[in-house]
Amino acid sequence: MAIPPEALFKEIPELIEIDLGEALSARTEALSTFRELGPPDLCYVVKSSGRTANRDLGSYHYVSGVDASSSASLAAYINSLTYAIEQNSAWFSNTATWKVRNGCYCCFNAFSRVDMRVDVKIPGGVKAYVVDLRGEQHEATPEVWQETYVSALLRAILYSDDPTYTLEAYRKLDPITTAEGELRFLQAAEALFPKGWQVGSDPEIQVATVVSNHLTAGIMKYFGESGRYQQAANMFEKLAVHEPEVSSLLARSYIGMNEEVKAVQIMSNYIKQTPQSYTLLHAQCDFLRSKGKFDWAVKLARQAVNCAPSEFVTWEKLTDLYIDLGQYESALLTLNSCPMFTFNGRDAHRTLPVSKIHLPFHKPIGEILPDRHTKTEDDEADPALQRLPAPGLRGTWARAYALLTRLVAEIGWDELLKTRSCVFVMEEEYRMQKAQSDLGAGVGAAGGGQSQSGNLGGTGKGASQSGGKVNGEEDDAASTRAMIEPPEQEIPTIKISSHDRSASSVSGVKSSSSPPTNNSAPNDVDLEEGDIASPMPNGGGGGDLRVWTIFRAEVAHFKTQHVAYRKTGLEWEILGDLGLRLHHKEEAKEAYQRCLDCTRYSVKPWLKLMEMYAEEGDITRSIQTAIRVAAYSYAEYVEMSYPTQIARAFFKLGQIHGFAKISFTLLSMGLPDPILKIMESYSQYGKVFKVEGYDF
Repeated sequence: MAIPPEALFKEIPELIEIDLGEALSARTEALSTFRELGPPDLCYVVKSSGRTANRDLGSYHYVSGVDASSSASLAAYINSLTYAIEQNSAWFSNTATWKVRNGCYCCFNAFSRVDMRVDVKIPGGVKAYVVDLRGEQHEATPEVWQETYVSALLRAILYSDDPTYTLEAYRKLDPITTAEGELRFLQAAEALFPKGWQVGSDPEIQVATVVSNHLTAGIMKYFGESGRYQQAANMFEKLAVHEPEVSSLLARSYIGMNEEVKAVQIMSNYIKQTPQSYTLLHAQCDFLRSKGKFDWAVKLARQAVNCAPSEFVTWEKLTDLYIDLGQYESALLTLNSCPMFTFNGRDAHRTLPVSKIHLPFHKPIGEILPDRHTKTEDDEADPALQRLPAPGLRGTWARAYALLTRLVAEIGWDELLKTRSCVFVMEEEYRMQKAQSDLGAGVGAAGGGQSQSGNLGGTGKGASQSGGKVNGEEDDAASTRAMIEPPEQEIPTIKISSHDRSASSVSGVKSSSSPPTNNSAPNDVDLEEGDIASPMPNGGGGGDLRVWTIFRAEVAHFKTQHVAYRKTGLEWEILGDLGLRLHHKEEAKEAYQRCLDCTRYSVKPWLKLMEMYAEEGDITRSIQTAIRVAAYSYAEYVEMSYPTQIARAFFKLGQIHGFAKISFTLLSMGLPDPILKIMESYSQYGKVFKVEGYDF
């Protein structure tokens, strides 16, 4: 059935369903699959022309940032859609007039694991009710409304700039626009703080706790990215009285406020009450690292591993500190012992077949963008670049890989191979020695003599360094054995228990004994191929380091020949990402700049350059790239000012230059009024909420 244009929204994205009501039915069926914060809100409407010849249309889109504190606010959003349908300007036309007849707003409550729904009939009444995981309806209570309100805000904050989370027809609005709204959020968050662990945590956290969960992550992101820790500190002060572990968040807030003396006093007082809190130990570690006291920090990091041996973040922190100290063998051993968790992405709706996808975009700012539907040669790339496995890493795998690339950046690939050979016997080497041992034992038994190679020291390496014996009856499953103990300060020996998220070493091979002693499996997949080739156990294709080395060699060769070095837009973008992964920031910046020469529809190079320019304090280039990023954002229906990457960049510039200079620079660019208004909205948030730099 053809969808008449006059039945569609003017500027709001929507998906037209095939069968009326199937979007709501699919959401009800999927409720039991939502594990943590849940998906964005679903706004469903039914449109009618009032004529029997035209059947009603079911339309829906996803949205975040709508005030979910009451049925009235959600009904108001649906009511606002009645003004968004294309109106026929000719009053005498025979064309049917389409109107929104009724709607349903669905908002997932991540605390009680229920779906809050508001049915709206136009004209008519409003009905609010709760749907549980079994699809049964219940009455909506004030407590459930409060939980729903906080859940919706957390999704709006945490999903706002997540590049890995994409949905068709997903509209993002500002979650908090006034100081009163922010105060209400703080009050609700304080009331629900003891339940925070129920909403889950980041994928790097094994077990959600009262201080490591999505609620605390949302609070720290919202106030931390704008540098306004005072409000968060006030709330944590009250909570720490009853929950001493909150002291880690309180200390971080005071450090963010440059109240370091007070932060140290808090950490000192509360560590006596909660000596086993790894989050508080990490707060101390980070403070000591900022002061260059790495040797003190590493002792605390080791204690944190003792307190939470099954958490990836404790091992990650210890590895980082060993790299800071230059103890690369210990760093490699600790990295190898990191417990790895299966990555669980954010909750999302099941994709349904639709009769039409309507994605209108008529704003003036969109005129500066290339055509997104036209594919050119700049959208093509060498298969070797497209097959790199590292961009597909998520969760603990991505974080462990980042540690490995940092090691390479610090000491170089050759030195890392030497370090590995000092620390580990690789699987093939071990099996070869084992075969020689078995052969020697067989010859000795046949001749009544003694085995000539009954230990790994038969080749000289193992005996000289460790003197360890490997007998013939040694378990074959132990594919690798370490050669030496860590220098001087040993990492404590702790057995890691296996939990819901399966734990294994970085190489994908489970440790055969208690990590982090150096008899666990090394990153053999990472280090075997002569470069950082396959961070995943089943990874294949050319590795990051190999591709980067070839790329830099080609650039140098073309420069000596005085010939232009050409790549497609997509290839420059991939090489820019590769440079950032391998900690070559300047080369990555150059690659992103080359990417801008192509007319390819992609926000990433503009976004990365904006972040780099803001870090450097380059106000003109930051704003020029921010205009492009804003255009791409509005094309994806991101109509929010904060928290966004542009707001973060503006706040960094504001700390250096002040918001007045940002406004004057925008005015001097002679931008059209609609574009100028959009760009000023990002700095307007800073002025309303008094972000650092708003007053100069």
